[in-house]
Amino acid sequence: MTSRARLTLVLPIAALVLAAACGSDDDSGADTSAAATVAPATEAPPMSEAPMSEAPGTDAAAVGTIVDVAASNPDFSTLVTAVQAAGLAETLSGDGPFTVFAPTNEAFAAVPAEVLDQLLADKEALTKVLTYHVLPGQVMAADVAPGDATTVEGSTVTISDDGGTLKIGDAAIVATDVAASNGVIHVIDAVLVPPTVDLTAL
Repeated sequence: MTSRARLTLVLPIAALVLAAACGSDDDSGADTSAAATVAPATEAPPMSEAPMSEAPGTDAAAVGTIVDVAASNPDFSTLVTAVQAAGLAETLSGDGPFTVFAPTNEAFAAVPAEVLDQLLADKEALTKVLTYHVLPGQVMAADVAPGDATTVEGSTVTISDDGGTLKIGDAAIVATDVAASNGVIHVIDAVLVPPTVDLTAL
């Protein structure tokens, strides 16, 4: 996919993910002031060298917050709905900065409909899932390397290199460095679930 095409996909996702990153004061309990913990690079190439599309330079202030970016793209409508249901829209529209790994509508569609409905109705679990997609601070692709990173949710997530494709958890990172006024968005192709949430128990 070209960088221009990817940027179109990434913009809406960024807003929603960033909202999740901030987390809610009532439900996430995460310390967003902490710096993102990313393990030093191993033999795998740094994220910036992986064969993925990167969004071209964009005026972050012009595109708005992460939530604004996500809400402006229909491909991220499910993410936006989730952010609103968790009460994270205002938080993710704050100063930040946040780094959001944003799942597309297709990523959410891979979750069984009944499970997704239950998740959207459970604010506590939903907040944990959304903030698990967010790292505190602004982490650009060039600064990310394979290893473990601590999310806003509080659990760690593993970033790895799978034959030249960078992944976060089980999700492939398909586009990077989508600019927003309060952080950056990286687009992923699957929904991440923290170890603190059991979807089958919802």
